Amino acid sequence: MNDQTNVQILNATVKDAFAGSRLDKFLAESFADHSRSRIKALIVDGYVTTAGAKVTDPSRRVKRGEIFEVSLPALKPAIPIGQDIDLNIVYEDQDLIIIDKPAGLVVHPAPGNPDRTLVNALIAHCGDSLSGIGGEARPGIVHRLDKDTSGLMVAAKNDLAHRGLAAQFSDHSLDRAYKAVVWGLPKTKTGMIEGNIGRNPRNRKKMAVVKRGGKHALTHYKVEKSIGSSSEKWASLIECRLATGRTHQIRVHLTSIGHPIIGDPIYGAKNAKKTGNFVSEMFQEAVNNLNRQALHAFLIGFNHPISGNKISFESPLPSDILALL
Repeated sequence: MNDQTNVQILNATVKDAFAGSRLDKFLAESFADHSRSRIKALIVDGYVTTAGAKVTDPSRRVKRGEIFEVSLPALKPAIPIGQDIDLNIVYEDQDLIIIDKPAGLVVHPAPGNPDRTLVNALIAHCGDSLSGIGGEARPGIVHRLDKDTSGLMVAAKNDLAHRGLAAQFSDHSLDRAYKAVVWGLPKTKTGMIEGNIGRNPRNRKKMAVVKRGGKHALTHYKVEKSIGSSSEKWASLIECRLATGRTHQIRVHLTSIGHPIIGDPIYGAKNAKKTGNFVSEMFQEAVNNLNRQALHAFLIGFNHPISGNKISFESPLPSDILALL
């Protein structure tokens, strides 16, 4: 266990209702002021004991009558440093902040992108309030968008807000909708795409709809506009709503039905001929000028984690996607 200076001790006894639950879930329910992600990190780091012995497995099943002791150290400052990066702030209060992320901005530091991320910008903007919330490397982050996906993101500014938002993401009770420009025109104007998503067995760096394993994923879509000549449609503007939230879900699902997102470097293609589509030179030029996948998170709505009020925000399509339309 690490430095014991300024350590707060918390105790929790397993009652019948929690017998058989995961340890991290039980402790998160027992200590409502601390998010499950922080509790999990404390367990892994050796800050949780029972009967004098450390417990470092967050998935360990608890038994009735067990008493767990959590040594809660003072919050450490987040590892990333604040950097002055302009943010398009859509909404902000003392508990959360909603920003309209531009394409090209990485959400949190990672190998290859150690700084100049959204996290660095949030630390500079929000100050010390983010420290320790959601983990040192990703303070305040509840969900993410891919680097080259633009649109609305919400971040928590305190542990209670992080916990409340994380619960809504976990039970898929938020409203999240995206707009994408895809190659071709789906056969039906509305529909749903259902298929488990897991690692591509042929390329572990990619996700795919898999027949075995993976996680259940469901995407609802609606065609808003078709693009092309009177005889052939080259592309479509599609609205997608997530019933689940899996890695690359929209990109993988649309590819699985033969309509990959234009500009997607992993699942799609920039050249229409490679997708079997034949387009005008003007449209192909617009595609060539698009330096990312044509995917935009245009809507987010949820119950405010503190007040309980329903809030919802929309973001217009950015100029580079509008150029395709």
